[in-house]
This record gives sequence, C-alpha cells and structure tokens, in this order.
Amino acid sequence: MNATNETNAGSTTIDPARGMALLRDPLRNKGTAFTEHERDALGLRGLLPAHVLSMDAQAKRVMTNLRRLPNDLDKYVALNALHDRNEALFFRVVSEHIDEIQPLIYTPTVGLACQRFGYIFQRPRGLFIGANDRGRTVELLRNWPYPAKLIVVTDGERILGLGDLGANGMGIPVGKLALYSACAGVHPKLCLPVMLDIGTNNEALLNDPYYVGLRQKRLSGAAYYEFVDEFITAARAVFPGVLIQFEDFASHAAFHLLHKYREKICVFNDDIQGTAAVVLAGLLSTLRVTGGQLTDQKLLFLGAGEAATGIADLVVSAMVAGGATEAAARMRNWLVDSRGLVVKSRSGLTEHKLAYAHDNAQIGDFVTAIRTLKPTAIIRVAAVGGTFTPEVLQTMAQINKLPIVFALSNPTSKAECSAEEAYQHTGGRVLFACGSPYDPVTLDGMTYVPRQGNNSYIFPGVGLGAIASGTRLVTDEMFMAAAHTLANLVSEEDLKQGSLYPALPRIREVSAHIAAAVAEIAYNRGFATGQAPKDLLAYVKSQMYDPHY
Repeated sequence: MNATNETNAGSTTIDPARGMALLRDPLRNKGTAFTEHERDALGLRGLLPAHVLSMDAQAKRVMTNLRRLPNDLDKYVALNALHDRNEALFFRVVSEHIDEIQPLIYTPTVGLACQRFGYIFQRPRGLFIGANDRGRTVELLRNWPYPAKLIVVTDGERILGLGDLGANGMGIPVGKLALYSACAGVHPKLCLPVMLDIGTNNEALLNDPYYVGLRQKRLSGAAYYEFVDEFITAARAVFPGVLIQFEDFASHAAFHLLHKYREKICVFNDDIQGTAAVVLAGLLSTLRVTGGQLTDQKLLFLGAGEAATGIADLVVSAMVAGGATEAAARMRNWLVDSRGLVVKSRSGLTEHKLAYAHDNAQIGDFVTAIRTLKPTAIIRVAAVGGTFTPEVLQTMAQINKLPIVFALSNPTSKAECSAEEAYQHTGGRVLFACGSPYDPVTLDGMTYVPRQGNNSYIFPGVGLGAIASGTRLVTDEMFMAAAHTLANLVSEEDLKQGSLYPALPRIREVSAHIAAAVAEIAYNRGFATGQAPKDLLAYVKSQMYDPHY
C-alpha cells in the first residue's frame, strides 16, 4: 500500500468524498437514498442496506417515527439527530411540515431544550468561543470548515424569557439558523452558530455536573466588551462581509452592541429590530380590520426592555412616515415597567426609556394605566406569565370596540394569556397575536385562528436579502420595508378568521418577498455590491437553497 494513504498508526486515510466519511457528512449524506450508481462510484457498496429509498419515503418515515414520540423534547432530540446526519432530509421535513415542526425546533420547545442542553447534548454544532480563548479568536474561527456568510451569536445571558443559561443557550443560534435555511433558503453551509461562553451567574448551572460551559462567573465591564469586539473583528477578518445577528443578549449589552456597530458593519439585533418589525406588521394588519390610521393608535407596552423600546422606535418611524411629527408619534407610545408607568418625573430612568417618559402622574399598576391612557393596543414582550389577566382584557374591551392585544412572550409558560382567554374575556372582539402557538378557538359559533407574531416571519427574509445583495449595512428602513411587505401578504381570508399574519406554510414565499424588499433598499442606498438585478424577486429566489437530493 502506498505510504501516502496511511496514517502514522498504519490505518488507511479516509477520503472525505467517499465511503464512511461521506455517510458521516451531514451536508452530503443521503443515507439509504444513494442510488445504485452512486453506491458503486462513491465506495458505499456494503455500507448501506440493499434497498434504495426515495427522499419522499425517507421523509415519511421520519414523520411517522416523530409522531410516535411521547413529548416535544424527545421530538426535538430526534430532529436534532436528523440534522446532525442528513441536512437535506432535515430541511425537507421542516419545510414541508413547518406548522408542526417549527414549534419543535424553535419556540417554545427550544427553551426547554436549552434548559436541558447538557443532558440531551449529542454532537457539537457551531463554535464555542470561551473567555479562556481571548487572543485566539481568529484561530478558532479558522477551525470552521465552511465559508460562513451568516453568523448568529449569543452570550446566553437572556435566553427567551428564561434568563441566564450560559453556554446552554447555544440551542438558540442553532435553532435560528435552522429557520434561516428552512424558511428562507439560506444554504446551511453558509450558516455559523456561535456561543460566546463568558461564564454564567446561574448558580444551578455552575453546580450542574452536565453543564457544558465554563464554570466561572460572567465577564463584565470593559473585559466583556473587549472580548465581544475581539470576536467581531476576527469574524470580519476570517469571513469578509459576513452578516452578524446578535441574539438573546441582556438589554444592557444588546443596546450597547447594536449602537456601537450598526452604522459601521453588517449587523442587526433580532430581539430589538426583528421583534419590532413583526409587531409593526401585525399592527398594520389590524388597521385593515378597524379602518383606522397608525397615527391614531395609542400603544401601551407592559415591559420596557430592548424588545418594547425597539418596537416603539419602529412604530414611531412608521407614524412619522405617515405624517406625524416625531414628538407626536412618541406621545402615542407609553411604557409600563416593574415600577409602574414610565413618566418624566421618575428618577433613575435608563437611556432607552427616556424617549418614552412622558408628562403624567405616576401610576403604579397596569389596569389603572389602561383606564387612564385608554390605549387602542397593549403589547407585552417581557416574559412574565399571566400578566394579561381577565381584568386587563375586559378593561381593554370596555374601552375599545376592537381591542388589540399582543401577548408575545415565549415560551408558553411565560405567555401573558392564552388565545382562549383573550377571546373569551373580550367577547371574541380582540385582534390578537401571540408569542407561542395556540390551536384555533371556537366561541359562540365563530372559530378564530390566532397566529404567532413570531420573528421567523422577518429575520430569515432580512438575512436572505442582506446576503443576496451583499449589503454592508442592515438598516431600520429595511426592517420597515420588511414589516410592510409582511402585512401586505396577509390575505382577506386570514383577517376574517382573526389571523394577523400569513399562514406559516407560506413562509418561503414571504421570506422571498421580504428579501427582495431588503435588497432593493440596499441597492438604492448604495450599500450593496455589484449591479442590481433586473428582477430582484426572481434573483432572490434563484439564491434559495432547495432541500432535495
């Protein structure tokens, strides 16, 4: 045997394009679907059972076995294992059964998966860059074997509404990127999930024998921001032009990082900007039912963190575009935090709250704030379960003919109210959006179909548009365009059944249109690379990954 085909230990070097190595490569593996010719040509004869199975049959087998499993976490684990061995089949299954599968690979199940991450861990996916790796980030990024064009990065400090989960929060970037590929056709080879493991302040995790991360308290202050900056600089050096999405950072870091980088490089924060766009789209859909104008709406947010102020900022921009002054638009948006109504006379307000601190007497509770301000819409994204009580819902119904209630927190355990509660306590008059999936609700002979105000309607299309155009910045104008595009794709049939968003099986169509809208702005503003295609929508669609063999 030629010495070049042997390792020092005397075993044969494995050709990554053939044989067992091919079967272990999830990007190229077809499993039992490899044809007779491929089995001979690729050294697979004997490594697979004899019968050649079509991809359709493989997908049916996956769904049959999945539906037999007793709970959603077991289904998550099974889907994760499929993702690890056969990406094309995984994305085929997700794309064709998005209504059923999305809640299993992302919210609400991903929250439980992150909490149990160390127990269900099977195989690493993405990069874990630790505080102990400072000074070596470029080296670690170069260990990634694919040409990343999209990074979703978290530090695990604010995972959904579950708080500090440290390195266990890696389930979020992995889940987000799965949706980029399934919902918008971003090729999985271009996607890189990253965990910045800077420690955790969660004592339960530090004492958990199966915790996967660094067992130390979190970096903070200057050391923390220097570490993040090292990562950003290294990522841009190793993957020129890469789009970086910040995900589930705590508010103090989320605002700082977005403001630092947004005018310089291609970044966005989905918790701030993506959430804002999906809520604005929902509000625009309600106006088609009520017949009102956005500038006439008064919004009351329960919660004053990054998501709430991000929504308010985009709504203000939309109101200004509709003819309002900025001052008048801000007066249509009010915040309630843990201390009550955010007003000018209160001391110690953080910067992001100051813009929405209005002249008003202090009000300590949410129901009194509703009765005083008489909002047309209440919006909650702060992940405290049960806060839209029957009294809150009934009060909104007393004030408004068609009350707008967006209970957007997830997972389901953190939901402000259920869909059934929202319809029941408003006599079926509510225009409702939720953060977690709910079944249709029948009340007084009418069936309502609530849909999630899920960021998956927005961020996949925004990312696809950014990658397709090669834009050097992702701007609020792009998120505004994404919101209007999404709202315009809601059909009259959707609205008649109480749905403020399109049916999820249309998500690839939705993402393509959003991507085209984003790319158009990139080209018009001079942010894109190259010449604009004559047919942007057709061009975007041509860039979308199709999960078939």
